[in-house]
Amino acid sequence: MIRASKPPTGFTLALHPAVDITVKVWDAATGQESLTLTGHTSWVDSVAFSPDGQRLASASFDKTVKVWDATPRR
Repeated sequence: MIRASKPPTGFTLALHPAVDITVKVWDAATGQESLTLTGHTSWVDSVAFSPDGQRLASASFDKTVKVWDATPRR
């Protein structure tokens, strides 16, 4: 299973496969991966963007929630 979240502005998607410890952020308009976020030590269970789309929260089975800068790195 893959879970996804879309910010309220723009065409970015955050995806994570149900058996992975990373979060990947994609530009939905181009299909290009713009970020890979690492730091969890167990499977990522859910992801959600902040209302302004600038931050991304991920929750993991490692019992942590991480808040990331969701701005793509160029």
